[in-house]
Amino acid sequence: MIKMTMFLKRHPELSHEEFVRHHIEDHGPLFRSIPEAETHVLRYIQTHPVTPPDGTVEQADYDGTAEIWFDTLAGMKAVLTSQVYQETVFPDEKTFLDHANTLILVGKQTEIIG
Repeated sequence: MIKMTMFLKRHPELSHEEFVRHHIEDHGPLFRSIPEAETHVLRYIQTHPVTPPDGTVEQADYDGTAEIWFDTLAGMKAVLTSQVYQETVFPDEKTFLDHANTLILVGKQTEIIG
């Protein structure tokens, strides 16, 4: 299993609230519409920040994260090179993400508690 974690920065023309709404209501369903995702995506979650209690943690300056679990690296490639991703989902990303300041990490998970 392969996990892709993205630390997301919003497009500078959007408010944080506009970013969150678009990420959940528009982008999520678009990603779900990728036919290859039915075969290769095991899980996809979005996380958007809340204010932590004072004195607990220092919050990173990101507008959210997206985590996608793929069955294999080949499965990840099949989804991200698919026609629907390339022609519909990726162009949508350009409307609400600041790609230059979004970080992506692809790796294998090690379960510690679970």
